[in-house]
Amino acid sequence: MVQRIWSSRGIKPHLVRTFKLSNDPRFEEKLVDVVALYLDPPERAVVLCVDEKSQIQALDRTQPSLP
Repeated sequence: MVQRIWSSRGIKPHLVRTFKLSNDPRFEEKLVDVVALYLDPPERAVVLCVDEKSQIQALDRTQPSLP
């Protein structure tokens, strides 16, 4: 399902070499919604996280001020 959604929107995370914050005006609102799923999931819900490259450390930062 994730692959289909990404493909339909032209999202290619495997081609991204750097991390950038979104310039979406609703980014904060969307972020709060996602974090809320982890902190207080709906009853009997399954919350999944997809990590593209879990074994690789982020050593090269384009924005050093970010954690």
